[in-house]
Amino acid sequence: MLDSHVRGAHVYRSESGARTVRTWCEDEISRWTGLVPLPAVTSELGTTRAFRASAGAAGAGTPVVLLNGTNFNTASSVEPLRVLARDRPVISVDVPGQPGLSCGVRPRSPRTAAYGAWLDEVLPQLTDEPVIVLGHSLGAAIALAATPSELTRALMLVSPAGLTAAGLTPEVMRAVLPWMIGPRDSKSTRLLNSMSGPEHVSTGVHPLAPWMTLVARHCRTSLAPGPLTMECLRPWSDVPRIVATGSDDTFFSPARLHGPARRLLDTDVHVLEGAGHLALHECPERVAALLREFD
Repeated sequence: MLDSHVRGAHVYRSESGARTVRTWCEDEISRWTGLVPLPAVTSELGTTRAFRASAGAAGAGTPVVLLNGTNFNTASSVEPLRVLARDRPVISVDVPGQPGLSCGVRPRSPRTAAYGAWLDEVLPQLTDEPVIVLGHSLGAAIALAATPSELTRALMLVSPAGLTAAGLTPEVMRAVLPWMIGPRDSKSTRLLNSMSGPEHVSTGVHPLAPWMTLVARHCRTSLAPGPLTMECLRPWSDVPRIVATGSDDTFFSPARLHGPARRLLDTDVHVLEGAGHLALHECPERVAALLREFD
């Protein structure tokens, strides 16, 4: 949906493209009856859509609010949501300015600060009890740019942007341009494989390839945010936090994160062996196990 008061770059190349992407998202979400839409939330960044997955029969863990990474959203994360919801309720939020069901306009610069203020604004509208904020990639930078409050029980940061600049490999660069210029599932699979760990490379069509093909056809992708300042990160010193990344993460490898995580957040990095940048999708069970440490 387009919120006329929001100013910034449009995510979608056309209104018809926006409808195509949103129809796909609505269809994917509807396939799991356990994922229930919450009332739309209003904010300075426009309308925000969120969905709640109730906990499984044995799930009494602290609720989680999930913030996805660049180009991902609730609809593309249904499978990891199923896993996480076995232990606890999960609220998945579509980030405004990313492909999905929230406002399709990106905030103006400084973008990460705007996203932090957005989370401060919407979190009290999504929950009235303390939660673990789970941020993946861009979502982690958004969580860190927000302000600690009594609603943030802990932070779980997976392959986090915001602590250091993203690394780029020649393999990823060789996959990105063909994906953007002539999108189809084979090129999306090549890109996704370049971001995956060796245990999760697809020999056929990658399960997320149809989604990434839609993104390339109809959306304008964005870059990873840069490192946040110490002044921004210092307030989190009293909040429990876990940083994790895949052993084969292309963008935020253990080697890139160890120093900044220790220096800026005073925490070590949990290495998810065999996973890449898509660790939330590749090994959701291991992410769920780390979340249980907060319980």
